Amino acid sequence: MNTQNTVQNNAVALRTRLRQERAALPADQRSRGGLLMRARLSTWLNVTRDEALRAGQDAPSRVAAFWPMEDEPDLRPLLEQWFENGISISLPVIVAASAALEFRLWRPDTTMQAGRYGILEPQSGVAPPPDIILVPTLGYTAAADRLGYGGGYYDRTLAALKADGHTCTTIGIAWSGGLLNEDYRPAEHDVRLDAILTPDGWVPQAPLSTTPASDQKPGSLGTFTLN
Repeated sequence: MNTQNTVQNNAVALRTRLRQERAALPADQRSRGGLLMRARLSTWLNVTRDEALRAGQDAPSRVAAFWPMEDEPDLRPLLEQWFENGISISLPVIVAASAALEFRLWRPDTTMQAGRYGILEPQSGVAPPPDIILVPTLGYTAAADRLGYGGGYYDRTLAALKADGHTCTTIGIAWSGGLLNEDYRPAEHDVRLDAILTPDGWVPQAPLSTTPASDQKPGSLGTFTLN
């Protein structure tokens, strides 16, 4: 039986189980996993920027990241490194329960304030549309479908960016144990990401450096691999 991302067929229980499993990760495994993901992201962005410049294109320089909730992978050391290297960093802000997220500029000395779910949000100006969005991900499929927390914020945000004609690379950040069973089927409103990054590597592949998955031809992901 297919498992769709709805309350009617137990999505709440699925999220609860994934949260519990995530919380049970040993501290050393959590620390090592975060280090591996930060290293892979750093390498990927360096390669992506170099390939874009060689192709005569603008190198991606604006990254929308996220401030970690408890038990989520912590990318903050990498965000500080990117900022020091001239990358523009933004973080999401919830402006209304049914609205898309607003990305605001962040730097290490930015004033932060707890938002709707207790997550720290920057008290700063609105950022330009990002080139890359790092998406907190609870569960994921082998095709890079994302199971989030049920609020729909990122689905609305990505749909709004697409409606505005803005293309960007979307990368889910998840623990390896979030891989969902093969019979899982996402809901119609769920937006597939370009890739998922876990401590074990990229799923299904690292995104191409210059073209988001929505613009790629079938099979084109196989031309660029960074495990």
